[in-house]
Amino acid sequence: MTARPTYDDANLILRLYDMRREERMRKARAWFTANFKVKTLDDLQKVAPVGSDENASYRMIVTYWDMVGSFITSGVLNKELFFESGRELLLVWERVRGFVPSMREAYKDPNYLKNLETVGAEFAEYMKGGGAETYEAFRKRVT
Repeated sequence: MTARPTYDDANLILRLYDMRREERMRKARAWFTANFKVKTLDDLQKVAPVGSDENASYRMIVTYWDMVGSFITSGVLNKELFFESGRELLLVWERVRGFVPSMREAYKDPNYLKNLETVGAEFAEYMKGGGAETYEAFRKRVT
């Protein structure tokens, strides 16, 4: 059983939410949500070629959510409290999960987006606790 959430957990979640409202981040989030349905590394290179604004948006989104994941995996942020309002992390993980193994191989970095993966998997299990079909319906809707 995890520790009871604290006011610090709530304040960090509010701060993370506020960061998502920054103008460039909002633009990246809007692009990612509307356009990013990538299945392979080749697809990624077509949708977000290196040096493009789309690539910058992709990197902004995945590194932001991997950072948030690091707060959870390190115990800085209460996972259950985050799961109550942080579904966007799971959306991002579902959209990148198919090609992350290829990215890790290409980058020679077995830990690329590891925090996002870890928390994404835990979030999926948490969501399944709300009903067997809840996670699957979410996954189908966002991929």
